[in-house]
Amino acid sequence: MGVLTEFDHKSHTILLDGEFRRSEASEGRDIIDPATENVIGQIAETTAAEVDAAVDAGHAAQKKWWRMSALERSEIMHEIANDLLTMKAQLAETLTREMGKPYKESADEVDWSVSAIRYYAETGRTDIGRVMGNAVEGHLNYTLKLPLGVVVSIQPFNYPMTLLAWEGAAALACGNAVIAKPSEYTTITTLLFAEAFNKHLPPGLFQVVTGAGDAGRQLVEHPRTNMVAFTGSVPTGKAIAARCGEMMKPTLIETSGNDPFIVMPSAPLDVVARGAVFAAYMNCGQICVSAERFFVHRDIHDEFIAKLAEEAKKLRIGNGLERVELGPMVAEKERTRYEAVLARAQEQGAEVALGGGRPEGFDKGWFVEPTILTGCNPDMEILNSESFGPVAPVCKVDSFDQALEYANNSQYGLGACLYTMDMGESFRAAEELDGGMVWVNAPLLDNDAGPFGGTKMSGMGRQLGPEGLETFRKTKLVWIDPECGTQDFWWFPYADEEAYPESD
Repeated sequence: MGVLTEFDHKSHTILLDGEFRRSEASEGRDIIDPATENVIGQIAETTAAEVDAAVDAGHAAQKKWWRMSALERSEIMHEIANDLLTMKAQLAETLTREMGKPYKESADEVDWSVSAIRYYAETGRTDIGRVMGNAVEGHLNYTLKLPLGVVVSIQPFNYPMTLLAWEGAAALACGNAVIAKPSEYTTITTLLFAEAFNKHLPPGLFQVVTGAGDAGRQLVEHPRTNMVAFTGSVPTGKAIAARCGEMMKPTLIETSGNDPFIVMPSAPLDVVARGAVFAAYMNCGQICVSAERFFVHRDIHDEFIAKLAEEAKKLRIGNGLERVELGPMVAEKERTRYEAVLARAQEQGAEVALGGGRPEGFDKGWFVEPTILTGCNPDMEILNSESFGPVAPVCKVDSFDQALEYANNSQYGLGACLYTMDMGESFRAAEELDGGMVWVNAPLLDNDAGPFGGTKMSGMGRQLGPEGLETFRKTKLVWIDPECGTQDFWWFPYADEEAYPESD
């Protein structure tokens, strides 16, 4: 009952200036367990006055935070990571109840979050600029890496802790304050996650405001927020980028993916099938880097389909608090949207080789079957938009060149997977596949020290790695003449001999 009690305590609550308090908002929305359809809490639609107060508190706290030594900031971030580990079971259960993913995946998310926080705790103090070779004798030229101010982090429902850790830890390591606006589907998880930050940081440095689109819009458009990091849909990402562009406000935009998964004849199909099932169905397919377009060489197509189906049939479906691999989709409207995607694919000629419906025996919950579609072609809508559900649409290809052509023929460019034992194909894929990440024989892995992000309609900017750190800070050039001498090589009056030759 402990976690359910937490839903009661955190309902209609925001984290403002170091205090978890009931929002002044009169409006709210129910939190529904996607496995049971039970109402388990409520979130508040944060008021404009509360958003203003959060921004003011953030600026005040940021100044205190930046005055601390880099070592002290790093040690505090490690303490946050330590506390999150002690909260792992509670956080994992909360996330599973709130958005449906299997408990193991929720627990993994805590570990990934801790890892990212520790990475940035150290990376953030390794350098705050560089000294460069001087351009003038006796002068000192160097750069400073400075915080932006108050950073807004708007998270999706699928990885609320991990993405907040990626963005929030990088922002904090750079000396910023953070205001998080979680998805309405994972608000309680985010508030609980924030307890560890609030315990160790100056009041107001890490805050959480809740609600749907309006709270996010207020933060984006607020004249005193200094940067926006957003993960979500293409339309919303474009709107945020446009509005911030008008305000000359930096952004990190990570939107949709429609990642290709290429299988070539040299690959060991028993291994490939397991990797493909994981890449397509993890988190019920609700991952921006899910494998959503399978391009399989015709020589191995039928064997691959058979092995893929064999592995998919092994998946256990059910409540994420049970022993399962596939939980429900996050919301009824998401299941309805996804089922329309499947129906449209069949209208366009795709054939259902496995699944395609709702599993038997589930009277409650937004469950769907893992699905395999064959007979697909590159012109189908399902191969040209993000399905964001547990489906593997398979298209035959005649060659590696054709696979590359089909893979790159997309408005998206987030990640791409390839299975091959051909070194030439591996090196070509690394360079020629269009996207921010290429996984060869190792799908969907992340490295805290390596950048995550996409191209084209998949977004702008990078998270993780030193590239991710740069996202949340600004660079200032400093030039010093310690002797305070005259700069006659540069100043007035200009020498007569340097004038235009015919000036006399």
